[in-house]
Amino acid sequence: MTDNRRNEIGNFDIYINSKEKPPEGNEELLSKKLNWMNLSIKRFIDLLFAFLFMLTIGWWLFPIVALLIKLESSGPVFFKQEREGIYNSSFHCYKFRSMVINKDANLKMATKNDPRITRVGKFLRKTSIDELPQVLNIIYGNMSWVGPRPHIFIQNDAHSLEIECYRNRHLVKPGITGLAQARGYRGEIDMADSIYFRYRLDMYYIKNWTVLFDLKIIWMTAKSFILGDENAY
Repeated sequence: MTDNRRNEIGNFDIYINSKEKPPEGNEELLSKKLNWMNLSIKRFIDLLFAFLFMLTIGWWLFPIVALLIKLESSGPVFFKQEREGIYNSSFHCYKFRSMVINKDANLKMATKNDPRITRVGKFLRKTSIDELPQVLNIIYGNMSWVGPRPHIFIQNDAHSLEIECYRNRHLVKPGITGLAQARGYRGEIDMADSIYFRYRLDMYYIKNWTVLFDLKIIWMTAKSFILGDENAY
């Protein structure tokens, strides 16, 4: 890993080639940023934005996407998958279905040029519209607008072998987007350094959370959506 990788992080004080371990315990993180007041503020903003989204965009966009999915392939409109959430709990994460029905959907992650992805699905994934049903997860209380992305349990088990404290990411609710995704780390995790880099960004977010930080990440994600992201597929 070269030192110029540091430049990709912008002003964030994280070094991908650093061997420094994250805190072994959770107490320091909890006491600084995850107190009840901050969590209540974050929850209020999550619900406010979720209802505003459904009232302005979701009510007309969801039926259109559902119709396109049904016209191209048989099967349900939504894809439901068990993922690991806050405090290592289990929840069902919702997405618009972007693949043909297949037995490996809950075990095998999508890859570039994956033959299981439909034509409509390619568009949904490229634009991240497939993730929008997770607004329902926000309303249910399983997720937040911003936070570490949720993975399936077996994927987290594998990453925990690479990074001892990997599940410290679950000190907060998972998000529709996160700092790692806003920095361009999306899609298939195919390299060990990518796992570590995403983890460091997630932990930086947890330790430095503010309302303005959330808004900045949402803006970065929106800008990536408008300009297009080559890592989305």
